[in-house]
Amino acid sequence: MDIDQLRADTPAVAQLIHFNNAGAALMPTPVIDAVTRHIQLEARLGGYEAAGQQSQEVENVYTAIARLINARTDEIAVIENATRAWDMAFYSLPLRPGDVVLTSSTEYAGNYIPYLQLKQQRGIEIRVIPNDEHGQVSLTALKALLDDQRVALISLPVIATNGGPVQPVEQVGALARAAGVLFLLDACQAVGQMPIDVQKIGCHMLTATSRKYLRGPRGMGFLYVERALCQSLEPAFLDLHAASLQSAEQFTIRTDARRFENWECNVAAKLGLGAAVHYALAQGIEPMWQRIQHLGEYLRLRLAEIRGVTPRDLGAQKSGIVTFTHDQRSAAQVQQWLAGQETRINVSISTFRSTLLDMQQRDLLEVSRASLHAYNTEAEIDTLIAALRRLPTI
Repeated sequence: MDIDQLRADTPAVAQLIHFNNAGAALMPTPVIDAVTRHIQLEARLGGYEAAGQQSQEVENVYTAIARLINARTDEIAVIENATRAWDMAFYSLPLRPGDVVLTSSTEYAGNYIPYLQLKQQRGIEIRVIPNDEHGQVSLTALKALLDDQRVALISLPVIATNGGPVQPVEQVGALARAAGVLFLLDACQAVGQMPIDVQKIGCHMLTATSRKYLRGPRGMGFLYVERALCQSLEPAFLDLHAASLQSAEQFTIRTDARRFENWECNVAAKLGLGAAVHYALAQGIEPMWQRIQHLGEYLRLRLAEIRGVTPRDLGAQKSGIVTFTHDQRSAAQVQQWLAGQETRINVSISTFRSTLLDMQQRDLLEVSRASLHAYNTEAEIDTLIAALRRLPTI
C-alpha cells in the first residue's frame, strides 16, 4: 500500500497519533470534502433542493455498499446509525415464546439488552455458545446447540468492541444455513477493516457503521437484508418512505431493504459514507487488512516487552483492535497520560459494561484499547511504547 498517500489523505495525522479507530477513525480528505460540499450546497440552495440535485449521488451510495460486501443494491438500507440498523432487523423478526437465540460471550451489551427485553416480553430463550480453546465460538458446541429445533436465530459480532477473536463467521454461516436458522451479523468493527462477503459468510442480515474502520462520518450506518428474507419481515415501525398509504384503510410496504429506513436522513453524512466506501474500495480491503494485522501483531509484541503491561487479546485470528492492562494504572490513567504527551496519542477504554459476558469470564473490569488502521505506522507504535515506558508507576 502507499502509506505516504494514505497519510497525506488524512490531515489529522500531522498533529496526533490516532489509535482509536474502533471508536471513530480519522476521516480522509475525500470524505471530509463530500460532507462539507453538501452542507455548503444546502446552505446555498436549501436542504430539499440540494438533496434533489444530488439524488443520483445518493443512489450511488447503495451501489457502493453493495459492492463492498458483495450484495445486491436492493438488499441495502442506509440508516442513521448501526445500532438503529441492528434494532430494525432484530425487532422485525417474528420471535415467539420458546424460540432460542444463540449468541457469543463477546456480544455487545447494546445487542444483548434487546435479547433480554424480548425474553421478558415474548418469552424467548438466550443461550451463549461456549468458546473453544482460542477464545472464539466453538463450532463443535454450536453444531450441538443447533440440534435443538427451537433455535431461531444466531446473532453475534464479527469482532468484539473489546478486542478478542475474529469469529469464524463463514463456518457459522454454513452451520446456520444447514440448520435453517437465521444468522444476524454485527460487523461494526469488521467492515472497512477486513474483507466481508455476505455470500461467502451466508448471513441473512448484517449491520455496520460509518464511523469506525470505514472512516466515514458519525451518525450513519447500514443494514443488509437478504432479498429472499426481506419481504417476509415487517419493520417495527413504518413511515411514508418505508410504506405507501393506498387509502384510508390500506397501506403497502416497499419491497426492498429500504423498508427499514425512514424518510428523514442526514444527506451530507450519507454522501460521506458513500465517499468512505469508495475510498476503502480504491485502497483495497485485502491490502488494508493485511497491514492492519501486521501492525496489530507488532503492537502486541512490543506491549509484551513492558513490565507491568499485559496484552489481553484472544483468538486464533486477531484484528487491529489491541487491548491491554497495566498492573499499576487504570485504563483512564493510561488514556490521560497518553493524551497529554507532546504529540497526543489517542487510545480508548473498554469496560465490562460493553461486553459483560466476556469480561466476566476473563475477570476483567476494563482494558485499554489501541485500535490500529492502515494509515498508522510502526513509528507511531514505537512512540506509544516509549510513552508507556515513561508512565509513572505507583
